Amino acid sequence: MSPTTGPGRAKTEPLGAVRERVLASLREDIIAGRLGPGDRLVERELAERFGVSRVPVREAIRALVAEGFVLFESARRTVVRRLTPADVRELFELREALEVYAAGLAAARATPQDLAELRDLLGRAARATEAGDAEAITDVNTRFHDRVLAMAGNGLLISVMEPVDGRLRWLTRRNEEWPQLLAEHRELYEAIASGDPDRARAHALGHVRANYRSTVRHLFGEEG
Repeated sequence: MSPTTGPGRAKTEPLGAVRERVLASLREDIIAGRLGPGDRLVERELAERFGVSRVPVREAIRALVAEGFVLFESARRTVVRRLTPADVRELFELREALEVYAAGLAAARATPQDLAELRDLLGRAARATEAGDAEAITDVNTRFHDRVLAMAGNGLLISVMEPVDGRLRWLTRRNEEWPQLLAEHRELYEAIASGDPDRARAHALGHVRANYRSTVRHLFGEEG
């Protein structure tokens, strides 16, 4: 019997698993706004919070830097990034290029099961919107877009979107025009369900651009 799994001994969590746990928690704190722009990430404090050594915390912070959530202001000061108008514009330009293309593919390739899953997500989004549950709205809207990407049937497309998915969720969470988002998703569903790729691409383009304008307005108080 291993000394780490015998009676009275807790199984040691692998370092990689600890890092991923800390990383996932910090990422969600930033997306949900529990950690805001300019807030410091202090290794010692975070290690105490998670009950771990500084090593996985340090690695998690480096991963957040690579993902674009935080930055090193100096050798001893790490903070959550303040998104600039240029940051937002670049993210939405990428989203426009890839999600519009994905919507066209989804319309051409959607199965009845795919469409049923989208309808289910729309129902959940409607209930979350009615309840004003920001966390649930963000989660289900993200799932809706993830499902459309999966329906496109292009693994490379998904892999290209993956590195910026967290930052897009971060932006989506800032947009609180929830009834409008729900209406746009319903229209996009109808376009995809029609089986017309051109219609689906047109609705996806309108949705991304409307979301960009709303996000810029909420973040910077100006029209995009």
